Amino acid sequence: MLAAISAGVVPRASSRDEPSGRVIVMSAVIVYRLQLRGWFIAVLKRTWASVNIKQACAPWVARYCLTIDSARSSLRTGINWGVMMDEHSGSAFAFEGSWKEYAPIAFSNLLLTIVTLGFYRFWATARTRRYLWSRTRFIDDQLEWTGTGIELFKGFLMVLVLLGLPFLFLQFGVQALVIRGMGGIAALLAISSVLIVFYLVGVARFRALRYRLSRTYWHGIRGGANDGGWKYGWSYIWKNVAGAIPIYLLMPRAMMSLWNERWNKMSFGPYEFASRGDWRDTFKRYLLIYLLPLLLIPIGIISAGSGMSGILMLMRWIIIILLLAYVVVPLILLSFYAKFFRVGVGGVSLQNLEFRFNATTWDWIKLFLIDILLVIITLGIGLIFLQYRHWKFFITHLEAYGDIDLDALTQSNTRESRHGEGLLDAMDVGAF
Repeated sequence: MLAAISAGVVPRASSRDEPSGRVIVMSAVIVYRLQLRGWFIAVLKRTWASVNIKQACAPWVARYCLTIDSARSSLRTGINWGVMMDEHSGSAFAFEGSWKEYAPIAFSNLLLTIVTLGFYRFWATARTRRYLWSRTRFIDDQLEWTGTGIELFKGFLMVLVLLGLPFLFLQFGVQALVIRGMGGIAALLAISSVLIVFYLVGVARFRALRYRLSRTYWHGIRGGANDGGWKYGWSYIWKNVAGAIPIYLLMPRAMMSLWNERWNKMSFGPYEFASRGDWRDTFKRYLLIYLLPLLLIPIGIISAGSGMSGILMLMRWIIIILLLAYVVVPLILLSFYAKFFRVGVGGVSLQNLEFRFNATTWDWIKLFLIDILLVIITLGIGLIFLQYRHWKFFITHLEAYGDIDLDALTQSNTRESRHGEGLLDAMDVGAF
């Protein structure tokens, strides 16, 4: 506007010896606006110095960034170029669901599960994932879950027949050997059964992730893996044992190594995932667990010098132990897990895409505290909303940077699992 005013005024005044009143007035307006502009800029500078506006506006910038908008419009019009994302545009992930939409699904799943004596839970899981995936957007398109309840049910039956019955007979066999005085053979069978279970837990973690990727579609493209996870089961055993031998000091290394090994076997479309998480970035958080006993030393010295009676001393130590067991230790473990997840996800990449997970320890604490309050206030009914809350938490804090060429994104040629997460369900462990 200032440029337009100046262009309109200056030519008219150039042929006069003395400026007219109109020129004087317009010049005064220009000067005033310039002064106002300078004052406004000064205020902005002071505000920028005192308040981190850049950080405060980051979500807005991430949502309305021109780069992402251009990518979306280009994808819709079929222009052949990659989806560009950088540190200025923020994450391309978004969760667009609401608890009001999810509530009818959650309550109907609960009622049908009760009526069917628990058998409907496989179909309930499929319905829940179908909703959550459909409300999850990556760039310009929603995710799609194609898994079915019958797949999950078949997986459960397979595990029941192939593992449940043999372990039942093995248990009776061990008891019979003990009764007959063959304790050595019984102990050998018991140790073997423990190792088998440990091995199957590793296989379950691998195959569950493979199954979920194979049933997740974006732009009609799915993920998966050709590896069956049988070698990973052996890695799961020896890496956990190696991490536990030096008084569990190397468990962060074992956990991160298993994380990297699992994701390095996965793919999406024609691209393979690469995972390079560094366990050393999590080791400091893990060491806090070993510092807990040091807290007991000054507490013991103070208690000994306080002159308390035996009963009061005992009550104090009971309170201290309860606080450590139910408050301090869970917070330390949660802090380590938050760091581990940030490092693990941050080390995963897919071709030119890099992923980040920005949830802090405090974010995790708030998540679980609200979960506990929700369950207590609703007398347990709130449990049906936890899966929704955790998925939303994961997607909200997940970020992606880089580029992906849609023209080169072809369908995955990995084998599709014929059954669901029966082994995972039997071992009661998570996919991640």
